[in-house]
Amino acid sequence: MSAFKKFLYRIYRLQWVVTRPITLGVRVLLVKDGQVLLVKPTYQNGWYLIGGGVKRNETLEQAARREAKEEVGAELGQLELSGIFTLFYESKNDHIAVFTCTDFTVTGKTDFEIEQFRFFPFNSLPADIAPGHQRRIQEYLGNQPGPKYGYW
Repeated sequence: MSAFKKFLYRIYRLQWVVTRPITLGVRVLLVKDGQVLLVKPTYQNGWYLIGGGVKRNETLEQAARREAKEEVGAELGQLELSGIFTLFYESKNDHIAVFTCTDFTVTGKTDFEIEQFRFFPFNSLPADIAPGHQRRIQEYLGNQPGPKYGYW
């Protein structure tokens, strides 16, 4: 991870401390053949579900599709809302809609934010997966009906 990208990310986080924004984001579980696709950003350590912030005049679904396309070149079929969660971290009041998609194609074309991506078997997830992302995967594996909500 480049030192400059980490520096920019720290400045961005400092802005959160000052402004204390309410943010809205999306994450997508891309699941195929008993595996989930995870990304490793260039500006953070560890593995994450695909996702990012919702832009102005964009629906949650549009944001999920855009982020998947930008981060790994994925074209998504049917999306299912898995839950909506809240995260109070780094001085943010973050709300995250989580979608699941099992019908997709991946070209592998990444943007500047993604260092690498990989499919991981559910029984062999990386040790450095972000905790909230790990919880969302475990909830998916639990096959609990209906959307969920709560803390990230």
